Amino acid sequence: MAIKTYSFKKEERLKSRKLIETLFREGKAFSVFPYRIIYMPVTTLPVNKFPVQIGFSASTRRFPHATDRNRIKRLSREAWRLQKQELYDHLHAESRQLAVFLIYTDKKIADFSTLQAKISVILKQLKNSY
Repeated sequence: MAIKTYSFKKEERLKSRKLIETLFREGKAFSVFPYRIIYMPVTTLPVNKFPVQIGFSASTRRFPHATDRNRIKRLSREAWRLQKQELYDHLHAESRQLAVFLIYTDKKIADFSTLQAKISVILKQLKNSY
């Protein structure tokens, strides 16, 4: 069993514009309200100890104030950080890598406990579908 790490490092963030464009063009998608999840198996991630690179987004149209968008992304990242280990262990065992993008689709900001429950469902679906 691997040691549990509750960090969310720079290498885990999905920042490559090229990879993001490929993800949106060729990735598979599903929804778990209030998120739309787009994911894709990847073989070109830089060799590192993180099997998942993830990005978070909230719509400018639904949340015109940047503080609201930032809060949603911050809460989502925190919920992901605390629960990601099970998916990481599963992918590590099979030596696979994923690129994932979470888009927040609700019109109002949900509380942290709701987001945490939804992220848990998302992680289970990602684990089962890949």
